[in-house]
Amino acid sequence: MSKKTIVIALGGNALLKRSDPMTAEAQRANVRVAVAELAPLAEEYDLVLAHGNGPQVGLLALQAAAYEGVEPYPLDVLGAESQGMIAYMLEQELGNVLPAEKPIATVLTMVEVDLADPAFVEPTKFVGPGYEKAEAEALAGRKGWVVKQDGEKWRRVVPSPEPKRIFEIRPIKWLLDRDCIVICAGGGGIPTAFDPNNENRLMGVEAVIDKDLASELLARELDAHMFVMATDTDGVYVDWGSPQQRRLGWVTPEKLDMYSFAEGSMGPKVEAAKRFVKATGRRAAIGRLEDIAEIVEGRTGTNVVAGIPREYKRNAGFE
Repeated sequence: MSKKTIVIALGGNALLKRSDPMTAEAQRANVRVAVAELAPLAEEYDLVLAHGNGPQVGLLALQAAAYEGVEPYPLDVLGAESQGMIAYMLEQELGNVLPAEKPIATVLTMVEVDLADPAFVEPTKFVGPGYEKAEAEALAGRKGWVVKQDGEKWRRVVPSPEPKRIFEIRPIKWLLDRDCIVICAGGGGIPTAFDPNNENRLMGVEAVIDKDLASELLARELDAHMFVMATDTDGVYVDWGSPQQRRLGWVTPEKLDMYSFAEGSMGPKVEAAKRFVKATGRRAAIGRLEDIAEIVEGRTGTNVVAGIPREYKRNAGFE
């Protein structure tokens, strides 16, 4: 790797906003916004792009359920499908604005999980559509699902185990050494485990890996200079929803430990940022997709660092 490496995780809700219609055109429009920010960075940094896939997998699951001729594909296969779909748009739109000689490649990425992970005992990750209680319970009995209440509806929940290893890390490094932009680990990677009955055989797992934790593992294994999580908000807020709400600018992992963040939204991002900084001593940042270039420069977003640079201490509340 000839330049400093930045791993940028593009949130699934940033690529397909909550207010957007769930169409290919809407997603491509958001991809173009991302590409406009990403392309200038490719001159200075080796770029590795990961992405979320929550809205996209949900849509694929609904489309699959609409055809009753076969059982819907399992989550690992839907994860692979969404990796290809989203990465195709990123790769094509990047190619449309970067010089023709700049190589771009997508790596379909499997991520190892441990079948003994406690997440398999108590699934917590909501997937798919909402149902009335009776219908959800009937589906659970027929398909072996676990269902839980989510607001007024009932939904399927699946395990969200810790990512342990990225199987394709060697080809990813090989591509970076050849000045390639790499798109990988989409949706947290395809959850994969070794077959308990055959330790040499890999198999897909019905689970969802948190994409921020998987991207953090990727950034760490690549010895990245910086780890950025791009989402649909401009940073991490404390006292959210109150008159006292405020965005954190520059902050240490220890400062973040003083607050609690929602598990269904900012919690995993904050945890991933803390892990990266504690493990490497380097910067992690969280902010809006449209602000990626400014986030990398340290001019916006929430920046998590081991020590606060002097020029930012006053604004960050450290002086």
